[in-house]
Amino acid sequence: MKTRLTSLSQNIIMFSRYLRQHGFTVGIEEETLILRSLEQFDYISQESFFLLLKMIICRSKANLDDFDNLFRQYWKQLDRLLDTKHKEAAKKKKPPTPEAQFAQLSAWLKGNPKKETEETASYSIRESLTQKDFSAIPDHEVAELMKAIRSLSRRLAAKANRRYELSNRVDLPDLRQTLRKNLRRGGELIDIIHRRPKRNRVKLLMLCDVSKSMELYSSFLLQFLYAFQQVYARMETFIFSTTLQRITPMLKQKYFQEALELLSTGNEGWNSGTRIGESLNAFITGYGNKLIDPKTIVIILSDGWDTGNIDLLKESMHQIHTKAKKVIWLNPLAGYGAYKPEVAGMKAAMPFIDVFAPVYNIASLRRLAKWI
Repeated sequence: MKTRLTSLSQNIIMFSRYLRQHGFTVGIEEETLILRSLEQFDYISQESFFLLLKMIICRSKANLDDFDNLFRQYWKQLDRLLDTKHKEAAKKKKPPTPEAQFAQLSAWLKGNPKKETEETASYSIRESLTQKDFSAIPDHEVAELMKAIRSLSRRLAAKANRRYELSNRVDLPDLRQTLRKNLRRGGELIDIIHRRPKRNRVKLLMLCDVSKSMELYSSFLLQFLYAFQQVYARMETFIFSTTLQRITPMLKQKYFQEALELLSTGNEGWNSGTRIGESLNAFITGYGNKLIDPKTIVIILSDGWDTGNIDLLKESMHQIHTKAKKVIWLNPLAGYGAYKPEVAGMKAAMPFIDVFAPVYNIASLRRLAKWI
């Protein structure tokens, strides 16, 4: 029986085998290179994923000519095999343990394809992870989701760092501006417009709610903040619940698990109540003058549930909004169609928010690029 598996690594291995059956030379080196590349690459886009595989796998003109058709045939063929009966069986079947998956992979790598269970995977990472609510992610997909979040963080940080401005010096040719300016001359490239990297002085200030009401989302959001902090120098990160804690140094640990252990040990208010007003006031008192200026974008990740002083929340938001370049509030609950910011804390904060948006899945995190 053929079933759908959502592990991207399994998908790549099975697709590589399919290509070998059609004359391609795809070995362990290519598979390893693909998996390592995906750690630095935004593979949520199926087109980008397709182009990455094509670049690594194709080594001749014949490969290039055949790859597009084989790619489409393979995934379409698998989708047709997933009838209702198989889908129902897959729901009842427990996900394979890591030990079982490793045993199957080891047997295949040793050249023992006859004894392996035929479980064919299709590229469903886009459907299963991009749009899926973090609170609904099953345990066996968490590792794949974390990879996607890390990849997205690197891309967002790279985009935030990569800014250009027009230049009279001969630096980088700006093709778009060059074509636009020369259209009035019939398209002849008479004037070449150049650009140079612009020194981006924008600073990011992250304030993440880790209270009980955010429990289903905070671990994923912290993974996002950790990955972002690793590659974006002009960033400060705080967490809050009933109290405030600066965690910028902790997020600079080499491994996320080490950072998470430090966070959970050092924060007594983890998964407790929420006092947003008191927490924001503590930030303003202790760090506001030093960390907020007209070049700072403040991003608050919280559902807005507050059991503290609402007037203090309102006053704190007013001070932050006055000093900062922009205030962005990302709320997991805003992803629901019927959601309205009616809780007292959210109502008090709304007048001082420049961008109010949902943050409950990868797709919503990707939209952050528009505002930073």
